[in-house]
Amino acid sequence: MRLVVLSERLRTVASMVTPGMRVCDVGCDHGFVSIWLVEQGISPHVLAMDVREGPLTAAGRHVAERGLEERIETRLSDGLHNYAIGEAESLICAGMGGRLMMRILGDEKSRTDSFRELIMQPQSEIEAFRGWLREQGLRITDEKMVAEDGKFYPMMRAVPQGGEAPAARPVPDGGEGMEKDMLCKLADRYGGLLLLRKDAVLRSYLQKEERIYTQILKQLQEQGLSQDRRKRRYAEVEALLRECRKAQEIAAYTIAKH
Repeated sequence: MRLVVLSERLRTVASMVTPGMRVCDVGCDHGFVSIWLVEQGISPHVLAMDVREGPLTAAGRHVAERGLEERIETRLSDGLHNYAIGEAESLICAGMGGRLMMRILGDEKSRTDSFRELIMQPQSEIEAFRGWLREQGLRITDEKMVAEDGKFYPMMRAVPQGGEAPAARPVPDGGEGMEKDMLCKLADRYGGLLLLRKDAVLRSYLQKEERIYTQILKQLQEQGLSQDRRKRRYAEVEALLRECRKAQEIAAYTIAKH
């Protein structure tokens, strides 16, 4: 039987798991990430959970077809509700909106904090999600970004730091003249580690963002800025464009420095 083939996005998510750790895959869908982790020898055991019976049934069937029932357990669960502390060391939560992931992780904080690492790939509200992780005492230790089918997907590994104090955000050096508050803001929006590492995919994303913001400003100018609503929108997009360009400056500065 052929090995499971994952999309680049899911393969990258799965590859961020520390080898040898047992994994809890929340929102496992049809179970292909769970199967890949076991077949690649990354995880000795995976708990594949989903809130939907249909995909979970399909996951169970795929696991059985490959004879992996002893190494992959499927379980119906709304988030971490039916997870027992100690069943895994690594958590995967991917392919969901950022707000939903905040709810899943926040509703079961004691369970969330029991993992040694959390591998997450939020589909939306990325800036708010990074800030929320920090407030929850989860420190981001790795970040990646993948471009697939015209879309960009950021993903991150975080670890509980213990205690009640917010975790520190990774903040890149922006060179002279870049205010600390702006650096922190850009780190949450685009990923401090991605900026620090001058990530090539992030740079492509920033270039795309610049083109989008520039086009929106052009369209607003053509429509006329006589209305207050359009003026406010123009100012908002203009600010986003400035910040996008500052992020590109950080990457350029990092390249020159390192």
